[in-house]
Amino acid sequence: MSDQPQPTGPLPNPVIPGFHPDPSVCRVGDDYYLVCSSFEYFPGIPVFHSRDLFHWTQIGNALDRPSQLRLPRESPSSGGIYAPTLRHHDGRFWLIVTNVSGDGNLLFTATDPAGPWSDPIRLPGVHGIDPDLAWDEDGTCWCTVAGVSQVRLDPATGETIGEPQRIWSGAPGATAPEAPHLYRIGAYWYLMIAEGGTERGHAVSIARGPSPSGPFEPCPANPVLTHRGIDSPIQNTGHADLVQAPDGSWWMVLLAVRPRGGTPAWYVLGRETFLAPVAWVDGWPVVGPLTTELPTPSWPLHPAPAVPARDDFDQAELHPQWISVRERPEHLCTTKERSGWLTLRAAGASLDENDVVFVGRRQQHLGCRARTLIDPAGGRGGLAVRMDEDHHYEIEAADGEVKVLARIGSLRTEVASRPVPSGAVVLGVDVVPRPTRGPRTGPDDVILGVEEPDGTFAVLAALDGRYLSTEVAGGFTGRVIGMYAAEGTVHFDRFDYEPLLLP
Repeated sequence: MSDQPQPTGPLPNPVIPGFHPDPSVCRVGDDYYLVCSSFEYFPGIPVFHSRDLFHWTQIGNALDRPSQLRLPRESPSSGGIYAPTLRHHDGRFWLIVTNVSGDGNLLFTATDPAGPWSDPIRLPGVHGIDPDLAWDEDGTCWCTVAGVSQVRLDPATGETIGEPQRIWSGAPGATAPEAPHLYRIGAYWYLMIAEGGTERGHAVSIARGPSPSGPFEPCPANPVLTHRGIDSPIQNTGHADLVQAPDGSWWMVLLAVRPRGGTPAWYVLGRETFLAPVAWVDGWPVVGPLTTELPTPSWPLHPAPAVPARDDFDQAELHPQWISVRERPEHLCTTKERSGWLTLRAAGASLDENDVVFVGRRQQHLGCRARTLIDPAGGRGGLAVRMDEDHHYEIEAADGEVKVLARIGSLRTEVASRPVPSGAVVLGVDVVPRPTRGPRTGPDDVILGVEEPDGTFAVLAALDGRYLSTEVAGGFTGRVIGMYAAEGTVHFDRFDYEPLLLP
């Protein structure tokens, strides 16, 4: 039993909020581990741990060395790392993933999911994204990829055995059959996929057969989960994985989004990790209601320690929540130069550039507040809300001046500026959801300003949040809020992030 007080009342869903798409989960004894896609960000593939499926703690990033994760400077945003699968077999953790920015499909292993993870085993014979691993009773390893096709694999060497074979691929003519996961449950092998594309038509379907390669019969109730055409605050449901809870019941982790505003509604946090109950009826999974609140389960809960609202950068290494764009060379980003400060040295001259030096964390709440104390005496830098190189808002400080800048598509604008005393200054961003008052209402306002010496917040600009949404920017990521350097060297003494209550 947990020695912590047990929560009462409903539990929040998503269980891992913010840009955490394509979840894959595995259970080892009483422990659960989950990984997500990370695209153009370094380090890659966040790794989470739970004892109850409802509370998750990030314990690391699987790909935290350049030898594991190559993201060339010219690679686009929403490139990089797609759809990992995490499995445990023969005493080891196995992580298979696609790097679409040049290295193809890769396999990593670890004895501890917190790391270190091995350097990659390359899989030149595995073609297609979203690779899955499953082992049958005689130890044969089967790799299944989007499309859907399947090939036998020697995971020790990365060599494939035989030719890939096409297998069941969902409804005839369905868009984007992907995210395959293969399971042995009871008397059958089950093949679960996503179809319909990762937008409003997203869905989960499943089939079963007598062997890992089929032949598969589709579930007569397919899709077993979709919210297309349903009036729900949760949309784009798909890319799921199955797992058993401590009491033996079955659950599904999946990605979904929370759009807000008028028409078409905009989601800004990216695709998030949700949890839904599963029952088995006549040998088929029946997915229960997917809602923003989950009932308290019958098994003991293990609430995760809260991540502190403030990071003072007092540790030699950054917390695993911090991510950068494509790379993070230590000579450009360090906490070791000035004690208790994060030091950034500029490479790219702005957030428009692929080589910008940026350290951020995912926006995880529909409303939130971020503050950072910057010393820009040796350069120019600031606090930004980033979707990609073409979509970002920032408040930037040089010695004696701050500016608010906005990049929306091909347009880059200086929105506001004001003088400030020389030396360190507190920059701030408030993200405030808008009440929906009509079809043209955006999802939120992004408010940028500076903190005065008396602690009051002086607003320089309030910008429409729809332009930092997936519906406008495109791609597969969500907002990341963080610090950057655009010229010279800048130092950050602290970073605060906290949720705001919704109106």
